Amino acid sequence: MSNENPRNRIVEEITVSGHELVDKVKQLIAEGNVRRLIVRKPNGEELIEIPLNAGIAVGGLMTVMAPVLAALGAMAALVANFRVEIVRRTPDEPPKEIPERLDEHDPR
Repeated sequence: MSNENPRNRIVEEITVSGHELVDKVKQLIAEGNVRRLIVRKPNGEELIEIPLNAGIAVGGLMTVMAPVLAALGAMAALVANFRVEIVRRTPDEPPKEIPERLDEHDPR
């Protein structure tokens, strides 16, 4: 369950075939305004929820997401179709700032 304000998000749902799943997830991540992806079976059962931080560079995010994408590829081989729920930030909502280094905000 998320603490997000429903007014600050746009939710859409698409259906993709198993062989298109990984490519579609990569495409959505590259768009940059996606906050969360939820992959479901056609009956609505949730398989995986992928939270995304808008402040992380796409290249770094793809590196971090490699194991998740591999798992999606394995699931795609077993299920013919998937429903993907896409939660986007609203256009007027600024992206969250994430420090490049963890010690930037160290109060010491």
